[in-house]
Amino acid sequence: MIYTNEERKPQIWFCGGHFINDIYTGFLNPIMPFIAEQVKISMPVATIILSCSHIFSSLLQPFFGFFADNMRKRGLIFWGLIFTSLFISFSPASKNIITMVILIMLGSLGSSLFHPQSLGLISKFSKSDIVRNMGIFIACGTLGYSMGPLFSSGIAQYFGLDKMPYLSLLGICWAVLMFNMVPKFSDENTQKPNIDFVKALKDILSNRKLNILNIIAMLKSLMTTSCSILLPFLWKAQGYSKFQIGAALFSFIFLGGIASLLSPKFEHKIGTANVFYFSMITTLPLMILFMFTYKNMPLLSFIIFALMGFVTMFATPITMNLAQNVLPEYKSIIGGFINGFSWGIVAIAMSIIGYIAQATSIVPVLVIISAIPAICSYSVKYLFPKSKN
Repeated sequence: MIYTNEERKPQIWFCGGHFINDIYTGFLNPIMPFIAEQVKISMPVATIILSCSHIFSSLLQPFFGFFADNMRKRGLIFWGLIFTSLFISFSPASKNIITMVILIMLGSLGSSLFHPQSLGLISKFSKSDIVRNMGIFIACGTLGYSMGPLFSSGIAQYFGLDKMPYLSLLGICWAVLMFNMVPKFSDENTQKPNIDFVKALKDILSNRKLNILNIIAMLKSLMTTSCSILLPFLWKAQGYSKFQIGAALFSFIFLGGIASLLSPKFEHKIGTANVFYFSMITTLPLMILFMFTYKNMPLLSFIIFALMGFVTMFATPITMNLAQNVLPEYKSIIGGFINGFSWGIVAIAMSIIGYIAQATSIVPVLVIISAIPAICSYSVKYLFPKSKN
């Protein structure tokens, strides 16, 4: 595959921006039990705060995607990255819960600004293999999200939570460089789209295939978010250090990024439907194995946990590409739904799940959650009514 410089240059900067932006979105989960101890809040309250951060970073993405599809400016990706890197980095150093919550919400809003437009621009600047480019872009975000726990837990472990703000420099510098390097397109001799947001929502929400893909995206998000938020509290109670918890989350998300890179190749070999079935069903037996090993065989349980990350995110780029191809005129809005809205809906549910997990037990709750995608995998057949896959 030969790429022109016109295609390669923006792809590199978008993928780098996605990698760095999602480093910051992965900051809080491994160190939240220790932040909660610092500001004196319980696990359910901390879960609500993290859920609200997901709502701000995810649920608003279709709305910002609407503006991205209607504008010829690149501003959302730059300001989004600056907001994310600046405010998320400062939040762990807060000693006051109100200040911390405000900083987390502003940083999460930055992620909500960044993602829809960057997803739309990846498709815009792809002149050759859109699926491959989308897979690389998503994988870079996932790999960045996996590095976040290592960065935050390492700094918190060896330097303290009050040194976290220095990490904001990485995102701010990349945003400035990206502003100067990403090609402008405001002067294109193409007719400016005039998308009606209400009509776009009706078209998207009334499309059966998109509804199924949105549900699949929500189920993947439910699995990923539940593990990332709840298990650090379990491991802290077992006596694991900040860095050990961060390393576990890194492995989970890192293998998810590898899965995003590999899934387009497996799609050609085993078929699109089978990629979905594998991703949705396999998490249940793995979570059951985790339940029986996390107390007495911790190393084996960490390996199982990492494998869950791989299978959970295996179909992510395929989900995005299928969704954007259904209604290509709404690429950024659909990107906001698949990559954002689904996470936001899950975040609302996590507020309740946190209380249930504290009242009962974390791992059995995760087993029940992992059973939901397996049960709902039957819906995949409706994506390919004429397919034999």
